Amino acid sequence: MPLNLNNAEFIRSAAKAADFPRDHLPQVVFAGRSNVGKSSVINKLLNRKNFARVGSAPGKTTHINYFLIDKKLYLVDLPGYGYAKVSHAEKARWGRLIESWFADSSLMTLGILIVDARHKPTADDCTMADWFKHSGRPFLVVANKLDKLKKSETEPNLARIRDTLVLEEESSIIPFSAEKGDGRQALLDSILAHQEGIQ
Repeated sequence: MPLNLNNAEFIRSAAKAADFPRDHLPQVVFAGRSNVGKSSVINKLLNRKNFARVGSAPGKTTHINYFLIDKKLYLVDLPGYGYAKVSHAEKARWGRLIESWFADSSLMTLGILIVDARHKPTADDCTMADWFKHSGRPFLVVANKLDKLKKSETEPNLARIRDTLVLEEESSIIPFSAEKGDGRQALLDSILAHQEGIQ
């Protein structure tokens, strides 16, 4: 079923489990470090400039943000993790919020973990990958900032990401550039395939 990406609206920022939409629409969840370009990936996917807020400082997304696309599925933006300048209390609150989201296995249709294509995934990235694996739901990895790599670096870096996150052979890694749009169609196709798969 095609999606009209122009029909996109911000629905809510969820601060607690009671705020999570439970209307049985597919929910595609995005997770990643604070400075990995998560909002930029969502904006590029929707071909919008500033739809998902791009913070001037990392760590701006402090709630779980819901965007409704064509009244058919949600893009769910989790708070970025691993940002040092946030207080321990705030980090703990984010952790509890994300934990409560994952505790309800009926919510997630597809998980998308965004990592930096240039670097080895961090311990926090590995923890997030484990959350996705334990959810029992499909997930894929988007390696953002592809435009900052030389062509010769792409394959070795993707292999390092796969090894570090301990991904199965069939798990997808999509090389992506929020700057130039590389990988956008592959990511969109994956989202559509999972959307159709549950309808």
